[in-house]
Amino acid sequence: MIAGEPAWCLNQAAAALHRLDIGDYLWIGEPAGEGIRALNNEQALGFLGQECGLLVYNAYAGFDPDAFGAVSGTLRGGGLLLLLTPPLSQWHAYADPQAERVRVAGFEKVELEGRFLQRIATILESDPSAMIVTPEAAPALSGYSGEDTRRQPPFTHPLCRTRDQLMAVEAVIRVVTGHRKRPLVLTSDRGRGKSSALGIAAAQLIKTGCRKILVTAPRQGAVASLFELAARALPTADSSAFSLHVEGGRIDYHAPDHLLSDPQTTDLLLVDEAAAIPTVVLQGLLAHYPRIVFATTVHGYEGTGLGFNIRFKKHLDGKMPQWREITLSEPIRWAQDDPLERLIFRLLALDASPAQNSLVEDALPQNTSLEFPTREQLLLHEADLNQLFGLLVTAHYRTTPLDLRQLLDGPNLRIATLRHRGLIVAVALLASEGGFTAETAELIWSGRRRPRGHLLAQSLAAHLGLAAAATLKGMRIMRIAVHPAAQGKGLGRLLVESIRKDAEKRGIDYLGTSFGATPGLIGFWRCCGLQAVRIGLRAGASSSHPSVLFLQPLSSSGATTAKEARQCFSKQLPTQLGDGLNRLSSTLASLLLLHIDHRSPTTLVPQDWLDLVAFAFARRGYELTLYGIELITLAALAEGLVTGEDARLLIKRVIQKQSWQACASGSKLSGRSAVVRRIRRLIGNLVLHYGDDEILRLARRTRAGAVRSAQDTS
Repeated sequence: MIAGEPAWCLNQAAAALHRLDIGDYLWIGEPAGEGIRALNNEQALGFLGQECGLLVYNAYAGFDPDAFGAVSGTLRGGGLLLLLTPPLSQWHAYADPQAERVRVAGFEKVELEGRFLQRIATILESDPSAMIVTPEAAPALSGYSGEDTRRQPPFTHPLCRTRDQLMAVEAVIRVVTGHRKRPLVLTSDRGRGKSSALGIAAAQLIKTGCRKILVTAPRQGAVASLFELAARALPTADSSAFSLHVEGGRIDYHAPDHLLSDPQTTDLLLVDEAAAIPTVVLQGLLAHYPRIVFATTVHGYEGTGLGFNIRFKKHLDGKMPQWREITLSEPIRWAQDDPLERLIFRLLALDASPAQNSLVEDALPQNTSLEFPTREQLLLHEADLNQLFGLLVTAHYRTTPLDLRQLLDGPNLRIATLRHRGLIVAVALLASEGGFTAETAELIWSGRRRPRGHLLAQSLAAHLGLAAAATLKGMRIMRIAVHPAAQGKGLGRLLVESIRKDAEKRGIDYLGTSFGATPGLIGFWRCCGLQAVRIGLRAGASSSHPSVLFLQPLSSSGATTAKEARQCFSKQLPTQLGDGLNRLSSTLASLLLLHIDHRSPTTLVPQDWLDLVAFAFARRGYELTLYGIELITLAALAEGLVTGEDARLLIKRVIQKQSWQACASGSKLSGRSAVVRRIRRLIGNLVLHYGDDEILRLARRTRAGAVRSAQDTS
């Protein structure tokens, strides 16, 4: 690395570039002068899958940990990385442009203390493989040749570059030629040729007669090397960036959600970077496509496969126990145990992992202790930081190096942990929000201000229309994670309760959280005492579920806001379910409708009751009784009187207004008539539950008359 003043660093890097004369260099950030090709951090991500012999990363233009992690993997064996930085002792105080990404409204620049960069500098100074060039000590690079000095046994193959890669290709082919419903999982660290192996295997299968192979990934760019290798193996193919067809066979990319909403027939489905795809989507793909390969990076700038290992592999064990896994460990572009790779992993915590299972599996609420460690303490105890970050990695879909920077530098963040025998078994990231002036709160309410980093305050004011809510002080639980070996023992609830008590003492008005809605998470937060007050109208990118906002008041002002928010939610949710959320899972809808405020059936007038009786026990048409049916259904769902399949049918038809055919298919009924008969029975039960004595007598007479009429007809 080259550390010094900007002009000096640029001159040193430019001199090295000209002296070494490496044509395939990559320069990120402001260049040294004319004639040097340079990319910014965003553009650098487009270089993925390619190789370079020299990488210059100018941190003066902003240190983006995701971009740095990505482009460092493009260096081939024997390549050189030049990192240009301020003097290491001063780097943490540098006004890094990338620090804007973790800034929060209401906090000044001086409050971004540069802990992340301080940690980077400390690691670089202590790592024996890092050569530090400064104006005071400038060792020459004349001994650098740029040649790959790896010593590996010779391996020759027309397309595969390692034995691991060849083994992976053969395993992918067996998924098609062998038994159905035996998925393959390919895992590797980056740079092991995993995606290329998928492309080579796809081409081989097309050559041997496969007609159609589908490819998916969280983003198209992730499969660029897959299609590049497939095209190289099929030189006569007509190919574009994400489609290839030749001799009656084709390979096509489709987004994961498209493969679920519009299922297709295929000989094989290849799912690349599976860890970055929500588990529920992976489960859907597994259920529909009988021949499928999941490939994922274990440690990488886009996120980690550790969470995938825990969540999705359990699902595979239960649904398809004959699934198989292959791990690629041999690097393609560099040597085994490469010092630069090890250094990058340390710098960006790509190898962070929680404590060993055996050391924490006996953790219980009564033998754990609560701590609120400062970020300064984490800087001094790297083992704690790795355990903490490793827990977050296992619990969430996409935890990237930028999340580490936010954890260390986010100006409004606080950390809560539970320890067992000194080891971290649970962690929560907390964000302080709100506290705006009345004038600013009105701007937020009107949509003219969107203060960064204040998700709950902004949502309560702008989406629910509660302007005063933005003036309150809130505490948002951004992320929470419990060690996989200690889950199901109440540690998560204990941590939330401890956070609640601490926030209450500190004068916080409300505790809240926002997350992708799943039955398990809704149940957890309800058990912790929080209630739903808002649901988003679109599925989240990371979870494929709409986000829900849960709240718990901690003060009298918070209680007023929570009550108003709950009333807004109760009014809006049934209408939203009949409109923008009419395709929301009926299971989720049932959970969200439970306990909402609702109109009592006692508000029905006599004619409404007559209509309901006529529908339930005679032949009155469904469409002629909508008002009463909707009101009594909503009351029953809110009070938990209808559950399971019965609740799901009523939600789909009565609340969400789904088609008769969709309702029949979802409930495995023959058609509209069968659905109506089921709904008549369910509404009849509710009439008998809610009706007074007069209505019950009328219901019995009407039912008896319908029975006699049916007998006479027969």
